[in-house]
Amino acid sequence: MRIAVCPGSFDPVTYGHRDIIKRAAKMFDKVIVLVAVNSAKTPCFTAEERVELIKVVTEGMDNVEIDTFDGLLVDYVKEKGAVAIVKGLRAVTDFENEFQQALANKILYDGAETVFLTTSAENMYCSSSIVKEIAKYGRNIDSFVPSKVRDVVIERLCKTNKKEEEK
Repeated sequence: MRIAVCPGSFDPVTYGHRDIIKRAAKMFDKVIVLVAVNSAKTPCFTAEERVELIKVVTEGMDNVEIDTFDGLLVDYVKEKGAVAIVKGLRAVTDFENEFQQALANKILYDGAETVFLTTSAENMYCSSSIVKEIAKYGRNIDSFVPSKVRDVVIERLCKTNKKEEEK
């Protein structure tokens, strides 16, 4: 069985993420969407909340699993017997950082290749950071996330923004 791991913070999951996951699911027997805990980031949503949101956008993708991990990605990949790490690229600016990570991962664990999938044109502008910024100010994020994700994001971020304004 050819297993791929698709890691990310998914804070929140977007149409761009869903596109990459869906395409990877066509290429591999099993895709594990891994909510990675990144000590350099302060997420808006807990790992458990992000897992639940990913379940919403991957509904019907039978060969997709969702998991969380706090540690080195290559250790998880090796533990699961995965043959690939799938990363989405929106623009050339994403490539440099992702390429460095891919080289480091290959040194740490030679058993997994990194596969880069370029995003679909309609998702090139889509990022979790942009979604959060737009939602924080109460603007429409329907073009970026499915409605069930939208509702959760707006509820969380609009409340946060109102509390900040009250200070």
